Amino acid sequence: MVRTLMIIPRLTVQTVFLALGQIWANKVRSMLTTLGIIIGVASIIAVVAALTGLRASVLSEFEKFGARKVFIDGRVPRELRNRINFRDVQLTLAELDAVEEHCPSIEKLTPMMMMAKSAEAGDTKLDGVQTTGIWPTWHDIEGRAVLIGRPFNEIDERERRDVCLVNEKLIEDLGLDRDPTTQTIRLSDRVFTIVGVVETVTFNIFGSGESNAEIFIPLATAMRLNPNGWINFAWAQMRRPDQAQDAIAEISTVMRKVRGLEGATPNTFEVRVIQQFIDGFNRVAGAVTAGAGGVVGISLLVGGIGIMNIMLVSVSERTREIGLRKAVGARPSVVLLQFLVEAVTLCLVGGAVGIALGQLMVLGIRNIPGADLGRAVAPAWVIVLSVGFSAATGIVFGMFPALKAARLDPIEALRHE
Repeated sequence: MVRTLMIIPRLTVQTVFLALGQIWANKVRSMLTTLGIIIGVASIIAVVAALTGLRASVLSEFEKFGARKVFIDGRVPRELRNRINFRDVQLTLAELDAVEEHCPSIEKLTPMMMMAKSAEAGDTKLDGVQTTGIWPTWHDIEGRAVLIGRPFNEIDERERRDVCLVNEKLIEDLGLDRDPTTQTIRLSDRVFTIVGVVETVTFNIFGSGESNAEIFIPLATAMRLNPNGWINFAWAQMRRPDQAQDAIAEISTVMRKVRGLEGATPNTFEVRVIQQFIDGFNRVAGAVTAGAGGVVGISLLVGGIGIMNIMLVSVSERTREIGLRKAVGARPSVVLLQFLVEAVTLCLVGGAVGIALGQLMVLGIRNIPGADLGRAVAPAWVIVLSVGFSAATGIVFGMFPALKAARLDPIEALRHE
């Protein structure tokens, strides 16, 4: 028993070196044989790394919103689409005041009234500038720093002051001073005084990643500036990130009560937490990664078929050698092991080359201009999966040629021409 256990490792090592010798003796053929494995492994690594980089980029954009943020908006349920219109379900200040007062899990809240206005400074005019009416609580909820000047305060809101905050992009586009505070701009023929500069945040989840010029004004001022407008949506901030379900339940209860929704009447509003968006995106990203990996993995299947074909040719070419080995006492299991190890070695060599090529492709993906894939990286699991799949391919597709070689009759094999 001990003797047998000592022989097996030595026999395996000898078989591996014999397989490597056969590969080296037929370098070109071996390279062409493993080409399918190389391409398959490299493609899987590159695709998964690219998707991982894209996922990390999108999640980082979500994280900019903040883990405690709650999104509130009006919506027309499918059951009521023929009875009410979009304007009928828009949020009102009374509803938001009720949410702020009766939802203990909500710490702060701000409506968001968005519109496009023309902005002028001197001889420069910009059309369609994103102008947003907000409450002073926006600063804490959004977490965007005021770089120069001051944030809004309750007096700005209460007195409906014509003051505004701008971002650096607007300063650049309008040619304002580096410190534009106390300077004025015209918004739809009204003069606004700049009181502060907020940092420019680039969001590229749904866009090109380029920053836009932005202007923020007190909500009361925005409602006076655009009396026919409405509150687009609202952001609320929970006291703790683990209160998501409590916040949703509390806001839903208050909104249904204020809107007089009873019984089975569907909600005419929507309440979502950022984590729900993240969870949904993760599910989609996981499905896309699995699907793309499966499609690219077909090349590994093709490579495995190539391995099987070349091993069958190798069995035919080495029939006399097999017969001679069996004639001098080689057991069928040894012959089986020889060809099986040779097939697995071919696949593992192809896998190693594929991994190296894949890492080079990942390096190239990271440096694609404008792609925002700097976080692309091949996860450890995809490397392990590639190596394991390569070995499995060698075993599965090398088994048939190996069995054929092991079952050859030594006399018939020696007669083979």
